[in-house]
Amino acid sequence: MLKYIKPVAVALAIGLGFSAGAASAETTLRMSSWLPPKHPIVADMMVPWIEEVKKATNGSVNIIILPKALGAAPAHFDLAKDGIADVTFGVHGYQPGRFLLTQAAEVPFLGNSSEAISVAYWRIFEKHLAKANEHEGVKLLALMTHGPGQMFNTQRPITSLADLAGMKIRVGGGLINDLTTALGATALLKPAPASYELISTGVADGVFFPKESIKSFKLASFIKYGTVVPGGLYNVSFFLAMNPAKFEALTKAEQDAIMSVSGEHFAKMAGQAWDRADKAGQADMEAAGVEIIDAPEALVQGIAEKAAPMEAAWIAAAKEKGIDGDMVLKDFRAEIAKLEASN
Repeated sequence: MLKYIKPVAVALAIGLGFSAGAASAETTLRMSSWLPPKHPIVADMMVPWIEEVKKATNGSVNIIILPKALGAAPAHFDLAKDGIADVTFGVHGYQPGRFLLTQAAEVPFLGNSSEAISVAYWRIFEKHLAKANEHEGVKLLALMTHGPGQMFNTQRPITSLADLAGMKIRVGGGLINDLTTALGATALLKPAPASYELISTGVADGVFFPKESIKSFKLASFIKYGTVVPGGLYNVSFFLAMNPAKFEALTKAEQDAIMSVSGEHFAKMAGQAWDRADKAGQADMEAAGVEIIDAPEALVQGIAEKAAPMEAAWIAAAKEKGIDGDMVLKDFRAEIAKLEASN
């Protein structure tokens, strides 16, 4: 069982001052965050969303980000479920075996934009996946993915599967954990904040991350090589969730207001923030002299061959849950392509 940290007595409100004459918030909700305040997820996604919730509810719902996480990163789904925190966000893959259907968002080559993938993800979730109720125990507010995950390391350029042999790679769980092993590397399943220590001490030779994370976790001075896979080697699926009792305690108007800035609206806003952060990460790596190459076609083909049995296995497992996985992935890819073409 995951061990929780006792809630701290004082919470830190981020950027949520009232204008003169505004009514005091009637309901205060506590968000637990396992990332530093300057990380793009917090600064550019959660804080703006919190501000939107306050505005949408005319100030009657105020969300504060606690100064210290109430548990480890993998605990955050249960923190919301059990009412330890009121609102949380987290990574599905940090709890291996718990979430199956969200792996649809983790397969290779989905797309080059977090905005398109995240918006399509919410639409496909509502159309195909919500009925399986994998998020039972929380009020699911939104889903998103980070930008397309790529290969970064300290040892050598990755131009073929042979170059990955023997490398120790930090990964975030989910499908990429198994894919990393299939590609010939050793997967180190660790939450993202552990990456600096792993890379700086040489415990890990590399990371599979979106471009944003090299800057966010201060890895550019250690990383020497990057290989960019078209459409991404993988993506990571995130949830934004609320304790159901806290949600039900709100008025219907407040619930509707919160959902009006969550769901697809949040996916679009968060995806745009990821895309901006990826551009900043690219610039940071270029300034640090990281050698970045596009994956050769033979490497891309090799990845596709290793990923194909995993995709087939996911489709079969989804079928056992009453979900047509093949249709899910076809619809998902078509929706992403449509969104990318329109941007």
